Formats: sequence, C-alpha cells, structure tokens
Amino acid sequence: MGVAGSPRTDPRESVHKRPAYDGGVPNVTRADAQAALRNPLAFIAARWTPDPRTVRRAVLAALVMAVVIVVTGGAVRLTGSGLGCPTWPKCTDDSLAATREMGLHGVIEFGNRLLTYVLCAAVGWAIIAARSEKPYRRGLTRLGWAQFWIVMGNAILGGIVVLVGLNPYTVAAHFLLSTALIAVAVVMWQRTREGDGEPRPLVGKAVQQLVWCMVAASVLLIAVGTVVTGAGPHAGDSSDVPRMPLDWEMVSKLHAVLAWIVVTLTFALWFVLKAVDAPGGPLARTRELFLILLAQGAIGYVQYFTDLPEVLVGLHMFGSCVMWIWVLRVLLSLRERPEADAPDVPGPLAQEPATSASIAAPR
Repeated sequence: MGVAGSPRTDPRESVHKRPAYDGGVPNVTRADAQAALRNPLAFIAARWTPDPRTVRRAVLAALVMAVVIVVTGGAVRLTGSGLGCPTWPKCTDDSLAATREMGLHGVIEFGNRLLTYVLCAAVGWAIIAARSEKPYRRGLTRLGWAQFWIVMGNAILGGIVVLVGLNPYTVAAHFLLSTALIAVAVVMWQRTREGDGEPRPLVGKAVQQLVWCMVAASVLLIAVGTVVTGAGPHAGDSSDVPRMPLDWEMVSKLHAVLAWIVVTLTFALWFVLKAVDAPGGPLARTRELFLILLAQGAIGYVQYFTDLPEVLVGLHMFGSCVMWIWVLRVLLSLRERPEADAPDVPGPLAQEPATSASIAAPR
C-alpha cells in the first residue's frame, strides 16, 4: 500500500527500470564497444582526462627513450655486435630471439631490438596522454604521431642496415633519422609546457637569424660526425665491414672545425643576448649550451688523441644527443606561446558526460 500523498508505483517497473547515472563508471553499450574498436584513442579520451603533469611526463619519457635507443645502438656498434643477429626481422632464419650459440654479441643486438618496443610503448603513451588532455590540442597529438611514424621508419631502416651488412651509408642514415626523432620529441615536450596561442618573439629578427645559423651549423656538425663514424675504425662487427672511402683524419679535422664554428656562434649569441638585455630564458639556455659544447669538445679531442676508445666514443654519442637537444631548446626559447583564446575542443567531447556518439568520429 502506497504512502499517502505519493503516487502509486508498479513493483514491476522498479525491477525493469534502468537506474539513473550517478557519476560512477558508465555502462558500455554495444555501440560503445563498436566505437572503441573503430577508434580506441577517442574511446579513452572520452573517459579519461590526464593531469597536465602526466602529459608532460609521458612526453618526457618518449624523449628519454629516444636518447636511450641512440646510446644503446652505439653500444651495439662499439662492441662489434652489429651483426649479432645476422638477419631481420628474426634474429636468425630459425629463431626470433638470440640463441645460446650466438654468445654475447647476439644478446646485445637482440636486446637493442627489444628496446625498440619500449620506445614504441613510450611514444604510444605520449600519444594517448596528449589525445586525452582537455582541452584537446590537435597539434600536440600530431607531434606524437610524427614520432610514431619516425620510429616505424627507423625500425625498417635498422633492418635494412643488418640485411646489407652494416653498410656505412645506411648506418649514417639510421643515426640521422634518430636525430630527427629527438627533434620532434623536444618540440612536443616544449609544447606541453606552453599554450596554443600565436607565438610571440622575445628577441629581434637579427638574433633569430643568428640562432638559425647556429642550428644549421649544428645539423652540419652532426651529419659530418656520421661521416667520421662511417670512415673510422669502429665498423660495428668483427667481420670485414666496408668503410666510407674517405681520409678519416681529414674528415675528423673538418668535424672539429664545424664544432668550433658552433661554439663561436653560441658565444656570439650569448654576448648579443646580454647586450640587448634579453629575457632570462634564452640567456640561460644559451649558457647551458655553451658549457655542453665545451664538454663535448673536450671528449672529442681526448678520444681523437687516444685512438678512439669505445667508452669515450659512446660518451661522445650521448653528448651529441644532449647538444642537439639544447640547440633546439635555445631555438624554442626565443618565443613564448600563451593560452589560445578559443581552445581546439572537438564538439562531441565538449558535452559531458560522453555518450556513444562522442567516440564515433575518428581523430
């Protein structure tokens, strides 16, 4: 019997009626499942909003792994393990992984291949975090996908390097593509720490041109460094691997000259920034780059006069990555980007709670 003053309720309705949404985990309908299969990133983004620090950490992890894969790849070459797995994508014709008979070289080469999957996971996590951030930032997500495709392309190129017996030109291209990956990762990391508004220059055009000259000289320095490697004694394997038909000492001296040009441009930039009373950001990044270049140059000269010990060569490769990161940081510090007036938010995601339609359209 109902309470006086309240409408009578059929007990059968209370059994079959779906309870109202109370803010908990929503029911996943068949339409939701189909949409998740069509576009899993949008499905996750509709249900998860990461903290900005989480996004920054995810992107930083991808950058760190991009450097790690370069350093470990150098370790493969410096230990003579470049053909530890003589084929690709398998380690041998009959085994996906290294076998006991292949010894330490097989373990080192296969271990470096496994790190590629760790790099893919780090880049994938950065893409998911960037895609799920609110408001949605299309440019940030595209930078994540750019990293993904560079990793895929470099994995294929790494297989070609093995299949052609560590041809020095393919090895050089492999390193340069890794350098491009680091560049995109640095830009994405910087973009997580700023808004989507129009860039505002912090220095004059003459200073910007000087920095672009320094960037161009740095790119040339890295490229010539790969030629030094291709013509040098560390072929990457104990077998007879062909080298670039160049005078190694002459190329090394050219590399040193380019290094001094970059150092000179960096010092000139620091002097100009002090003279024009530039903001603290560009000054600090330039000063840090100058110190990194001095340390990198010291390692380079020591390894040259001590017949290229493997440890110093590996440290020089790591220094090359750090130098390249700071060159880009100097370039990116010349402007600021405030928050955009109208954030780029997809229409369906602007409505909460998300429904099946909010994950139907691909992003």
